[in-house]
Amino acid sequence: MTTKNSPKKILIAEDDTSQRLLLKMALETVGFQVIDSVDGVEAMQQFNANSEIRYVITDLQMPGLNGLDLIKEIRKVERRYTYIIVLTSIDEKDSVNAALKMGADDYIIKPVSQDELNLRIAAGERLLRLESQEELILSMAKLTEYRSQETGFHLERVKLYTDILALDMQEYYPEVEISAAMAAEIARVSPLHDLGKISVPDRILNKPGKLTDEEFSQMEQHSLIGGNILLELYDKTEERYLLVASQVAMYHHEKWDGSGYPEGLKGDNIPVAARIVALADVYDAISSKRCYKEPLEHTMVKEIILKGKGKHFDPRVVDAFLRNEDIWLTVRERYTDKT
Repeated sequence: MTTKNSPKKILIAEDDTSQRLLLKMALETVGFQVIDSVDGVEAMQQFNANSEIRYVITDLQMPGLNGLDLIKEIRKVERRYTYIIVLTSIDEKDSVNAALKMGADDYIIKPVSQDELNLRIAAGERLLRLESQEELILSMAKLTEYRSQETGFHLERVKLYTDILALDMQEYYPEVEISAAMAAEIARVSPLHDLGKISVPDRILNKPGKLTDEEFSQMEQHSLIGGNILLELYDKTEERYLLVASQVAMYHHEKWDGSGYPEGLKGDNIPVAARIVALADVYDAISSKRCYKEPLEHTMVKEIILKGKGKHFDPRVVDAFLRNEDIWLTVRERYTDKT
């Protein structure tokens, strides 16, 4: 099992001995554990024997199993994503295009320079890091989903609604300073908004009737608990997405007029990520069936949101919702829960 300090494993498939050795030395210089093979057949054997290989660099012209066939075989294996870089010469443009269509992620022209190799590997690291974040987010979000009766496509809808709102805010409100990357990040972490509900007793979480004042007080604690869990993870890892996730979990029940919880924040003092997820979550909660209520139609939910403009919700977020109503309804229809 790979630990945080274990070297990353990379597989090289190259029949040219000198090229293979040069690549191996270059990759070991930047901290990789290199597994090298002389052809595609041996490379596939190594790949199947070692599930910790996340990167492959392969030549296209090899005896036995060539590079294109190796890529095809790797993509058949069902496991975590493998980043594949193709080695090619300057005059192999058609072969490179074929490799990319087959499932390669990038290519590098021989002779390989250390700087170019580092750049190609860095691109792969960004992609695999994003995949790891997605896996962690999904795993944590499912902790709550398994305990509550908010099943179906709740998390998927909230994520897509959030994405719609965040991208609109990025386009129409430059003063809010949401980049395209931040918009994607807010949507990616939105499934963690109710992480703190793992602390709420089942008798409250799934109660079919109205909560008592005491029960509601306990339910309110989920925002603090979820926010603090994610904030502690951020402090240990310094992964920015966990900071955004903690803001969403902590503050998505705050209200624009200051009447929300847990801190009674008002207006722009509420993190923008939480303001966006707040509307997405409220819309989905009201429009979906729950153990304590029946769903409302879109027109009725829209009326509730309009009444909450400038009170519950940031007016700009409400306007973003209205501008994208057609897309919103498409998402709702596509991800309708089965009864």
